[in-house]
Formats: sequence, C-alpha cells, structure tokens
Amino acid sequence: MGNDLIQPPAGGNGSDGGDGSGVVPIDLTVALEERYLAYALSTIMGRALPDVRDGMKPVHRRILHAMRLLRLNPDAAFAKCARIVGDVMGKYHPHGDASIYDALVRLSQDFAVRYPLVDGQGNFGNIDGDNPAAMRYTEARMTRAATALLDGITEDAVDFRATYNEEDEEPIVLPGGFPNLLANGAAGIAVGMATNIPPHNVDELCEGALHLIKHPNASFEKLAEFIPGPDFPTGGVCVESAESMLTAYRTGRGGFRTRARWEKEDLGRGQWQIVVTEIPYQVQKSKLIEKTAELLLARKLPLLADIRDESAEDIRLVLEPKSRSVEPDLLMEQLFRATELENRFPLNMNVLDGGRVPKVMDLRAVLRAWLEHRKDVLQRRSSHRLAVIEKRLEVLGGYLVAYLNIDEVIRIIRFEDHPKEALIKRFEITDVQAEAILNLRLRRLHKLEEVEIRAENDALSEEKAGIEALLADEDKQWKTIAWEVGETRKLFGKNTEIGARRTTFAQAAEVDMEAVAQAAIEREPVTVVISQKGWLRALKGHSIDPATLTFKEDDRLKQAIPAQTTDRLLLLSTSGRAYTLPVDRLPGGRGHGEPLRILVEMESDADLVAGFVHVPDGKRLIASTLGNGFIVPESELLSNQKKGKQLLNVTSPAEALICVAVPEGATHLASVGENRKMLVFPLSQMPEMARGKGVRIQKFKDGGIKDVSLFTMEEGLTWTDSAAREHRRTAEELTEYMGERAQAGRMVPKGFPRNGRFAG
Repeated sequence: MGNDLIQPPAGGNGSDGGDGSGVVPIDLTVALEERYLAYALSTIMGRALPDVRDGMKPVHRRILHAMRLLRLNPDAAFAKCARIVGDVMGKYHPHGDASIYDALVRLSQDFAVRYPLVDGQGNFGNIDGDNPAAMRYTEARMTRAATALLDGITEDAVDFRATYNEEDEEPIVLPGGFPNLLANGAAGIAVGMATNIPPHNVDELCEGALHLIKHPNASFEKLAEFIPGPDFPTGGVCVESAESMLTAYRTGRGGFRTRARWEKEDLGRGQWQIVVTEIPYQVQKSKLIEKTAELLLARKLPLLADIRDESAEDIRLVLEPKSRSVEPDLLMEQLFRATELENRFPLNMNVLDGGRVPKVMDLRAVLRAWLEHRKDVLQRRSSHRLAVIEKRLEVLGGYLVAYLNIDEVIRIIRFEDHPKEALIKRFEITDVQAEAILNLRLRRLHKLEEVEIRAENDALSEEKAGIEALLADEDKQWKTIAWEVGETRKLFGKNTEIGARRTTFAQAAEVDMEAVAQAAIEREPVTVVISQKGWLRALKGHSIDPATLTFKEDDRLKQAIPAQTTDRLLLLSTSGRAYTLPVDRLPGGRGHGEPLRILVEMESDADLVAGFVHVPDGKRLIASTLGNGFIVPESELLSNQKKGKQLLNVTSPAEALICVAVPEGATHLASVGENRKMLVFPLSQMPEMARGKGVRIQKFKDGGIKDVSLFTMEEGLTWTDSAAREHRRTAEELTEYMGERAQAGRMVPKGFPRNGRFAG
C-alpha cells in the first residue's frame, strides 16, 4: 500500500507536475499519516481536552468571550441566546449553531455543572433529559463564576490570537480567577485519548491551593484532608474508600462510586416506604425510573412492589417494598446493584498542559498549574498597570510643569510658530508631555486642579513603587495570589448557598451478598430433572409424577431433585470435578431440556455421579471406585467457573463413584465392596479435606467399592431390598462387621440386596 499513489482529479493546471500533466505523485501511507495526525491534533487541542489553566475547551471559552463583549454581566439584562450563538458562530467558532447552543445550555444547567457559568432564563432542560427550548425563546447572561474567569482579560493578562477569518481576536486562555477545571470538571473523547474529571467544591479547592502555596511539595495525604473527594451537582453519597480516592488523585486515574441518597419514611401501623431525594451525577431521572420499572415487570426485583415519581422542584422517588418484613438495607442494596441508583464516575485527568501538550496530571500538579497560571496573570496585569501608571505620571509631570510656569507656557503658545518644539526645548519635557500641555483646557488651570493633580501624582507614584516591589519579590506575588484565592473562597464558600457541599461520604453498608443475590430471584418451587444421558431441565412445582416425564429415545430418568429457584445445584462428575448451576438459570420444562455439557465444561469421557441442592452447612462423603475418599464441606464444591473445580483426584481407569450427604449426628460408616464384603467403622476415622485423593475406606483384593451408608449406631444400619422392604441391623448385630478403616470386612448379612447397594 505504501507504493500506491494519490492523484488529484483531472483539470489541474499542470504547474506542479514534473511532466506538465498536473499529476503530483504522493505516497499514500505518508499522506494518510499526515492528514490523520493533523485531524487528531485538531481534535485533541481544539475540541476534546480542556486547558489545565482555565479548565475550558475552545467552544466554552468563545461563548464567555462573546458574552463579555455583549456586556452580559450578572447585573445586566438578559440577551437572547440566538444573539449569543450568532456572535460566537460568526466571529469565533465556525461550526454548527446546534453544537454551540448545546454547550451554552450545559453551562447553565445546575444539575450538570456544579458552578454554572451561564445564568439562563427560560427552558434550559431538566434532569429528566427533556430538551431545552429553541435558542430564540431562551435568554442568558454570565454568572459571578464566569466573570471571575474573565477578570483581568482587558489588562493584558492573557495572549490573544486571530480568529478563523482573521477579522477579530480571541483569547488563547482565560485569566482563570476561578478554579474551573476541578470545580466544574470536564469530559471529552479525542483521538486515542479521553478525559473525565468530576466536579469538586470550590471552598475545598481554595483551601488546598492555599496550603499548596505555603507548602509546594505537600503530600497527597495532606491535600486529601482539604479535598476529600468530588462534590457532584446532584449530591448523592460517595461510598468509594478513602484509600481508593487517594490513589486516584495521586495517579490521575481512578473512579468514584456514588449512590443515591435515601431515607426510610414511616407510614404508621408498621408500613413504610423508601424516599430517594438525590440521584447520582449524570443519571437521567426518567430513564432511571423507566429501567427500574422494566426490571420490576421482568420480576427481577422481587423485594420491590412499585416505584413512583413524586418530584416537583426537588427529587422525590418513592419505592414501595413488597411487604413490611423486607429489610430496607437489603432492598436498597438490591436496587444499587441492579439499577443506576448507584454508578461509578471515572477519573481521567488528561488535560492540555500549557494549552499544548496532552498529559495525565495528578491533583497536586493540576492545582500547581492553576496557581502558576494565576502567578503569570498577576505579573502580566501588574506590568500592564505599571505601564499605564508610568504613562499617566508622564502626563501629570507635564501638567505640573505647566502649572509652575504657566505664564511662560502661555507666552510660548501665543507667540511661537512651533509651540510644541519650543515647549520641549524650553522645559526639557517629552513629546507626550508637550502634547498633553497643548491639549490642556484653560478651565483646568485653576489652583484647585493643581492640588488634585499633585495628589494623583503622589498616589500613582506610591502605587508604582508598590507594583515594582511586587514584581521584584516572588514571596509578595504568592501572598497576593493567596489573597485572591481567599476572596474567591469567600465568594463561593461553604456558608453560601451555591458553595455548600452537596455530596457526602459514607461507607457502603455491609450486607450479605448471598442474601442480596437470593433476594434478586423470586422464590418458586421447582423439580430439577436429570436424565441418564445428561439432559437437564427444571419443572415448576414439587408434585411431579416421574411416570409422566418424557425423555429422548433410549433415555430415562436419573434424578428428580426438589429445589427452589433461589437454590444452587451442585454436580459431581466421574472425573472428580464439581460444578455449580443457579437453579433459576436452568432450562425450563418445555421439551427435554438442554444437555449438561452445554451448561458446564465437562470432559467428553466424564459422566455425572450425582446432583444435589447446596446446603450451606452441609457435608458430603465422596469416594472413587478404588475405595479412596474423604469428607468435604459443601461450600468447597461451589465454583463460579463453567469449567468447575477439581475435588477428588482420580487417575484412569479409576473414577469418582460415591457422593452422599453426611447426616447430622452420624457416627459410623458402612461400606460394601464389589466382593460383597461389608465393613463398619467410626466416621471419625474419615478425614475432612477440601480436595485430594483421599484415604482408603476399605481394603479389596479384587474390584473396588460399591456403596456406602452413613448412620447413627443407636438407630442402627438400614437398607432396602429389591422388593422395597426395609431391613435393619442393631448395634449388637453389627458387632462382627465392626473394625477399623481400611480393613477387608466380612461377607454381607443375609438378605442384603444382590446389587450391593444400601438403597436396593
């Protein structure tokens, strides 16, 4: 592909072609790289990533600049948004009006921006996700936060550049008297990179910045004392751990888990309901209710009866429990896991450092960059003010010369052909001073005016000395910046309505996750049917007649297991692996079900030994055909993986054969081999293990084990023959079979089933 050529369309003038044909050969790979790189840089720098200094993207910066020129200050009248958008699009931002208006609208939404930069009048949308009115119907002006960002822009605080058509100028960056990047956050997707910064509390940011001025190398742990975490416009409760948030701020990457704020409302007579008053940031209330209702109809929220929206100006979502016996914490934990009542806001502080270089910065670096920008702005504003003062002092010096020599000045003006040059030569003044004297009105020559000029000259001289001392002393500059930050903190402090912290911090309640998972499933009785060939299905109810079950040709019933949809089905294969299947996810009773090998990754040469419902405190005795086995807690059989979990180690041709429950209070074990010899020994001789080969249960010269039975010696050993008759042997009758584990045993008693099994 690198050797392919791009040829411009026919019709060129041929001035660039080597052969006069107008065809210019271009390497396709180079052309694509150059053009895509240009596009990527344009997207990164001109659209997606904010500047670390003022926290703004070009479109937002241009909107505020246009509003400043329209004099839309907080105390001024509103102007139509169409007028603002028109100015921005025509002068600064050559893109569609929809994108500009969308950006303008978002800057005014108090549920989207922590400290709105635009004060909107009219319909600017809502938290339900409804669209704003058209720009011809809405009006806007700037807020105090916006004017703080622009403060000093006319005093040479920042550089300007030509607009796209070079007819006007626009600021490259705003002076940034307001910590906008961290206060309002940012989000954007560029080419190969993205940014996502949550909003924070300005009072806390200013406090952290003041500490950083005094201690430039302050630790992240110390900064976290001032800035504990984000402060979202919609409030909520941040349940992210302090360690996780500290890591996120240290690296510039991480996330914050936020939950809705709720409270239990007592209705009397034991009745209650949950009221949600704040929802997580960037969650649309209407979609939240809609998705929750869908889960409710799908019966995936069995603890919830209904959800209602009773919101007016404030959010009020009412959640009705299924019954008064439901635990509120359990209900909310289920909703947090299933709905957007809990979400995670990612942190990726990828910003333009100095307006040029994309870089992931940590919290300290971002605050430092803002403070360094404020220092640069202070120096530039001071230098600008110094130049203005020096120019005015020069003019005032000329005025004082005129007042001291008024008669001579008047004579020169009246009789000299070139009074300006004569004044310069006579009084050794500058061209500017001479011009000022010539432009001086006669009415200003009275004595009082001279006193005022001397007072102004003294005041400006004092101010000049102060500015020169400021520019020469870095410590004074930082003290001035600290004072400015303190003023910003007063303006947006926590004691103000807009500055009060909205998001609080808490630890997520410790709730039994298994109970939550069970609560998410509606409890119904089912019967799990397993066929000999490994087909599995779940039929509703427990009153299933095995005679009515149908199977595939040459297949029949292996097991019918009563269960509940909240149970977990445990399976043991002949390879010694255990598998776990949630009963609610088993195939339904239509048809013949599904093959077991589709549901779990069972070996092709393995078969099913047994299936049973998990009992949390239960234990099982498992053994191989060779007679090796051990007791294992059922909790050790649980596995979240489709490939299961290896429990009993067996080597071919040996296989897992026995998997029986250990009855509560069982004291002895009876085993029968293929040689029809039976051994009874205390169950305490069997070890309890999590996995392994096990120990020998009974010794065999030929063959292996056939079956085992666990029983209480007081009740005796029972078995059932082929005619379904029950046989019992008391402790005295079992004396001759008693022994130690791994002994050979004696021939089975008279009447023992010919198939060698205790179940007949």
